[in-house]
Amino acid sequence: MNDVKFLPLSSEQVEKLRGGGVDAYGCGPEVVKSDGQGNPCRHCLDFVPKGADMLVVAHRPFDGLQPYAETGPIFLCADGCEAWSGEGVPPILTSSSDYLLKGYTADQRILYGTGKIVLKQNVADYASSLLENRDVTFVDVRSSRNNCFQTRIVRV
Repeated sequence: MNDVKFLPLSSEQVEKLRGGGVDAYGCGPEVVKSDGQGNPCRHCLDFVPKGADMLVVAHRPFDGLQPYAETGPIFLCADGCEAWSGEGVPPILTSSSDYLLKGYTADQRILYGTGKIVLKQNVADYASSLLENRDVTFVDVRSSRNNCFQTRIVRV
């Protein structure tokens, strides 16, 4: 597992949203209270505490519009939080029994045959195996239930 790294959203991008910047659809963030039921912040890669304000925004983790550039809702801590820089699997990948992983090429297209629902304890190993293929530049982790983007995994 030491050969992969889980990436948070950039602090610059998150600070723009916290400051009222627009999301992937050109809308300002919605501010709601976390219900404490597994609201994963894509910056600290931990859960927004129950009762804390969180932002809900449309996120597209790709550089531009193209057929494979999926967009969907994500949560962020409304108050400041530190970007994930830890080792191993981040806390947000512990609340579900499984996740959808897909490998992408350098031009941000899905490499067919890489998409797979993976048990949570196998996420890092499957991502590592995908990244052994030099055609795979990164692996995105999504909810296997709602398809929401969770985090991106790259080679160390």
